[in-house]
Amino acid sequence: MTDTAGHQAALDGLAGSLRERMLAQPADPGAAEDAQERIRAFVDRAASVLDEGSRAALVERIAERSFGLGPLEPLLADPVVDEVLVCGTAPAWVERAGRLEPTEARFDSEGELRHAIERILAPLGRRVDEAEPLCDARLPDGSRVNVVVPPLALDGPVLTIRRFRRRGFTPEDLVANGTLTAPLAELLSRAVRRRCNLLVCGGTGSGKTTLLNALSSFIDPGERVVTIEDAAELRLRQPHVLRLEARPPNLEGRGEVTIRRLVRNALRMRPDRIVVGEVRGAEALDMLTALSTGHDGSLCTVHAGSPAEALRRLETLALMADVGLPHAAIREQVADAIDLVVCQARAADGSRRVTGVAEVVRVAGGPAARDIYTLRADRPTWRAPLGDDLATRLARG
Repeated sequence: MTDTAGHQAALDGLAGSLRERMLAQPADPGAAEDAQERIRAFVDRAASVLDEGSRAALVERIAERSFGLGPLEPLLADPVVDEVLVCGTAPAWVERAGRLEPTEARFDSEGELRHAIERILAPLGRRVDEAEPLCDARLPDGSRVNVVVPPLALDGPVLTIRRFRRRGFTPEDLVANGTLTAPLAELLSRAVRRRCNLLVCGGTGSGKTTLLNALSSFIDPGERVVTIEDAAELRLRQPHVLRLEARPPNLEGRGEVTIRRLVRNALRMRPDRIVVGEVRGAEALDMLTALSTGHDGSLCTVHAGSPAEALRRLETLALMADVGLPHAAIREQVADAIDLVVCQARAADGSRRVTGVAEVVRVAGGPAARDIYTLRADRPTWRAPLGDDLATRLARG
């Protein structure tokens, strides 16, 4: 460990100790009411032998532990950190450029970690405890938070924060970083502009929402777009965008508004296009109905590893609506509703790439995915669409 790293670690340890001592003391009635001033005055008394720079660093660290997210604050302030992963009092991990890295940041105790979690959830009217040990939430800046606490989490509370990028990636950015090739970006731009229904699939962390956000930039500014998400992440730049977000039940178990209800309601809002951040339940049936009854040009994502798997998953999710429709009827709806499936994957080196684009064709058993673009061993392969209508819509000019 370098001298600088050792100095920082010593300050972190001292900050934790001083914070505990300060909390154990009753507040001085004659002291300044401002909490920051109280911390500064306490540090000046208790650590007077340190130089001014070290005392200022101590004040900052104690304030972070008292009001923010403690040792996670420097990680959240780092613009290249995409995710912060905490498990109990073990050192936190972060994701940078698609790769996981360990850090030296850690909570001194499970109690301190729980206090940080409470500071996240309390302003949102949420809580997590033994009776309800799982929780999803969203920070004011749009970052997504997932919490799991004991008894489900065996090694202490687990906190996962997926950072929100205020400036999303543009199609040009995705071409520059290798997610898309220039010809593929041109193909997808024509598909969006000519109102093809696109389904983006991929695994967790593959960049589905990022790609969906980039593709939305091709939507005409004069169109009315309704976005529906479980946790709002999309940032469309068109002037006429209506953003809807699902709501979990409150502490009494009431007030839940599901994605399915929002999809149904969106149909009454005169949308030109509907964008669903992720289809993961019974709302798939309502989405298929909307896409096959005039709402062309809509976009959505689903968890799946290939275009064919994405279509099967969409069928399975639609069956969860439990309305008694025959499987064959749902398969027909899938074949009618989806024009293209775009598959994205994250490689071992952390890079994210679109690995395939498939047209949805009708076969005897229902819908099937026929590749029109694949990427294998960094070599793209193209095939012309079979469907005359799709080929016309994707043609240049």
